Amino acid sequence: MTSANQSRPSTAAVAIALLVVYVVWGSTYFAIAVVIETLPPLLSAGLRFSVAGAVMLGALLLAARVRHERMVLERPSLAHWRSAFIVGALLLLGGNGGVVLAEQYIPSGTAAVLIATVPIWLAVFDALLMRRRPGALVITGLVAGIIGVAILVAPVEGIESLDPLGVGLVIAAAMSWAIGSLYARRAPLPRSQLLGTGMEMLAGGIVILIAGTLMGELGRADVSTFSLRSVIALGYLIVFGSLAAFTAYTWLLAHVPVSTVGTYAYVNPIVAVALGAVFLSEPITLPRIAATVVIIGAVVAMVSGRPRQVEESGPAPEAATLEPADGGTDPARSTLS
Repeated sequence: MTSANQSRPSTAAVAIALLVVYVVWGSTYFAIAVVIETLPPLLSAGLRFSVAGAVMLGALLLAARVRHERMVLERPSLAHWRSAFIVGALLLLGGNGGVVLAEQYIPSGTAAVLIATVPIWLAVFDALLMRRRPGALVITGLVAGIIGVAILVAPVEGIESLDPLGVGLVIAAAMSWAIGSLYARRAPLPRSQLLGTGMEMLAGGIVILIAGTLMGELGRADVSTFSLRSVIALGYLIVFGSLAAFTAYTWLLAHVPVSTVGTYAYVNPIVAVALGAVFLSEPITLPRIAATVVIIGAVVAMVSGRPRQVEESGPAPEAATLEPADGGTDPARSTLS
């Protein structure tokens, strides 16, 4: 296959890959809610990522052995592993772990909507670290996002308000993910993005398992209470949420504009809200619809206002960091799914 053909995939292939990222990553919030019905929250999340990371690293090692003449797998250094543990702790323990804990208090669809603010936090923290004033659209997006969160937690007569603890956990998770993404841009990591991502998932999974153990989840866990429904949901998160969708996501980053891939950040919350309403009977109220519109609109406005060179800066996969190496803040490079 020529490089020209590789750079121009079929429309059907792109559509299928986008559909996988849209639906699978959007459904992970629903799957997490099902998992934590009977499984320990942090221990199940740690198992998810450690297994997915081990599988990815094993697949890379196997591919290197089979194709030894055409593929040389870089040997990670201690500095690479240190970065993997730091990034894994910020993205997976602070980020995904925060979402998992939050879904004990708030609907999965609401968690997905709040996580859509990650690009805004990326822009804000990047501006603070680089000591440059954020643009008007970034400021507008931040203010609108805060308004959207206020709508979610404000008590409304006749409607049960959301638990502030759950909302706070998701916002903290979004911030942790943004900080981890910014750190990962300049952290020493393997040249192979897939190798780096496998290391981060394995390291992050181990950190989450340790955190869950320290919080007493291991001592409270009772295998006899685990439902088949929760176990299947965990398997779905490992196979589809952490491996299949990620493969489609990485392929898209290598073949289509980042702005196209980034549309998942707007579609995932819609999928999550719909699944939560249909299968978990999560309420869809007018205030929550308004908050969803405000938050997603804020993210769209902020991302749309980026300079053109940032938007198209990195069609090559940067899977190890899930963030553009040049400092862009595209939502296509970050997910807590």
